[in-house]
Amino acid sequence: MTATLRNLEGQDEASILREIQAALNGLKFGSVEITVHNGQVVQIERKEKFRLQAPAGKNA
Repeated sequence: MTATLRNLEGQDEASILREIQAALNGLKFGSVEITVHNGQVVQIERKEKFRLQAPAGKNA
């Protein structure tokens, strides 16, 4: 797991919305969690799931 520290202090609502949109971009299965503290977004977390399927004709 990796974390990226970004300075959101002083950023406007549009910048935060762009960050949320970037977290959602390309996400097929998973979730995006937005953490708010004292009325301000302090963390955006993206969890992506990859589902693996057995090859056709094979029993799991």
